[in-house]
Amino acid sequence: MLALGAKNSREVNNCSDAIILPSPVINFVRPNPFWGSTDDNAWRRNFAGPADMWQLKKGFFVQSIDPASYALNFPTTGANGLYFDLLMDNVDESELTWAPVTHEGITATVKRVSATDHWIERPPTWPPTPPDVVTRVILTGPEAQAQINIAKPTRITVPRLPQTFELVGRDNHGNEIVKYGFVLQKWFVNRWIHDESPDKQSLWCSNLGYRFPKSQNLTNAVCTMSRDGPVVVQVLLVLRRHQVVIITSVE
Repeated sequence: MLALGAKNSREVNNCSDAIILPSPVINFVRPNPFWGSTDDNAWRRNFAGPADMWQLKKGFFVQSIDPASYALNFPTTGANGLYFDLLMDNVDESELTWAPVTHEGITATVKRVSATDHWIERPPTWPPTPPDVVTRVILTGPEAQAQINIAKPTRITVPRLPQTFELVGRDNHGNEIVKYGFVLQKWFVNRWIHDESPDKQSLWCSNLGYRFPKSQNLTNAVCTMSRDGPVVVQVLLVLRRHQVVIITSVE
């Protein structure tokens, strides 16, 4: 909490009134929440996370502000160009500055952006309301965009993981106002849409210095319908059809 002397404070027995202001806080970390509820999929299945971790419209709850347990926070995996938003209370986000943080060739950069993403709800008014300006964390790092169509690509940077990232928002005097930390355990590289056999895809991964993923590397979902229910099938279809190949570095 922040205690400020009241503008028109009055002293009583040498004590003055004070205004108690709530402390700035990051409450939620929001990736794309699509498929985070029963309304987002044809099977009408509930893919939402546990109630103490996931809020349908706002994303993940912050689990820890203690650097010793940043590993509890989202995200734990990353890829070049992925992003998420920090949702805060009790602070003017436009006045904060954030220094980028880089470890092992992976950089987390915080920017203020106009969020035009379709999954961010806006009031159905006419004329439409302007997009929200949000505090967005963007991950950049090793990628193989230029080698997607090369059967035997050259090796790219393989980050040593895990790595801890701590982002600090400061005011115009350099004072720390809020901070958020997370630990990246895995880094993925995307081959986009490229149709090849599993063996050739695995070879492509190996040449980069990475490995072809297993389904458990791509989801921690539990199928409650049947052994071949939609959650499992969704992951395996990606691997069998070879439409989108994602590779990950050594854990």
